Amino acid sequence: MSMKQTEAINQNSFKFAERLNKLPVYLFAEIDRLKQEVKAKGVNVISFGIGDPDLSAPKSIVNVLKEESEIDINQKYPSYEGLLKFRESAANWYEKRFGVLLDPQTEVLSLIGSKEGIGHLPLAFVNPGDIVLVPDPGYPVYNAGTIFAGGTPYIMPLKQENDFLPDFSIIPKSVFEKTRIMFLNYPNNPTSAKADKFFFSEVVKLAKKHNFIVAHDFAYSEVFTGDGDAEPESFLSVKGAKDIGVEFHSLSKTFNMTGFRIGFVCGNKQILSGLGAVKTNLDSGIFQPIQIAGAYGLNNELQVIKENNKIYRKRKDLLVEGLERLGYNVYKSDVTFYVWAKVPVEGTSSKDFALSLLNDKGIVVTPGSGFGEYGEGYIRFSLTISEDLIKEALERMAQ
Repeated sequence: MSMKQTEAINQNSFKFAERLNKLPVYLFAEIDRLKQEVKAKGVNVISFGIGDPDLSAPKSIVNVLKEESEIDINQKYPSYEGLLKFRESAANWYEKRFGVLLDPQTEVLSLIGSKEGIGHLPLAFVNPGDIVLVPDPGYPVYNAGTIFAGGTPYIMPLKQENDFLPDFSIIPKSVFEKTRIMFLNYPNNPTSAKADKFFFSEVVKLAKKHNFIVAHDFAYSEVFTGDGDAEPESFLSVKGAKDIGVEFHSLSKTFNMTGFRIGFVCGNKQILSGLGAVKTNLDSGIFQPIQIAGAYGLNNELQVIKENNKIYRKRKDLLVEGLERLGYNVYKSDVTFYVWAKVPVEGTSSKDFALSLLNDKGIVVTPGSGFGEYGEGYIRFSLTISEDLIKEALERMAQ
């Protein structure tokens, strides 16, 4: 190879597609990078950052995975739509938990975690120029999936004065006419807000009027730290919801199975068919032993949910009480394992405040601005660390 050819190769540059240039730096990856930098300086970092449960998956589920992994047939390609055994378990659980009837053959689809299903949904229904309604602050994947599909995200602001529910009255009719999908997420990440059946009923009316899909992210349905029977309600439990919508569920938070990568989506069979067509071309399904283990959990390990929630409640009460003593204005909630609070220093951005906590106190929190412009002014704490670490973090913050 000549010198000129070598120089030409070295000078070559591979430009990213424009769709990647439209994406912000993925929030959690950036937080992890900064955390590692501080750790490298010898600081013992306490992280309230990413929502990855520190609690273990039930041993019985792990044992099922181990046993099934040794069976030869389970080591082959799985079915694209997911094992019927897992989908039947999901349907049975939905009926018992929410009173929602689902056909496991056509109304439940297995996912490699709910994140991939949410990200792929726009590819099935959104064309360039179509609008997708995206909550802000919100899980970044709603926006990213829309951009990958060539769609246009339209922000629905979530404001505290409206209990972090979108105000549909401010969305122009011309926007609704071009809308293909509306993403919702209750119990909500990051705000920890929840929605009731009245709100969901209004969403159904709106979707039917303007003929768009409702995609409800229900990943935190089982994380509940309150009293009584006011547990989170399913969007699909509202009359007519299945006509226009689907609901995404994840075993990540329900059984602390984040690394297993298993979830499911259920609801309208035509919508599932479109998403399934995308997945058939992009992935080869979920390792069968993981699906069998997930089915076992849905059938046998629901008690662990209550035990987890007792732990999260103690952590929440400890953290909220401590933050309020330090002058934080905390949004009161009994769902999710997040605490959403206003930045306590007036005139300081959420990112700058989070960086100061990390650099000065060795504490990681998530800046609200990472979830969108309407998250500015807030920070998110995750309850996925022990009570001892929460106490130590509060002591550091008080110094």
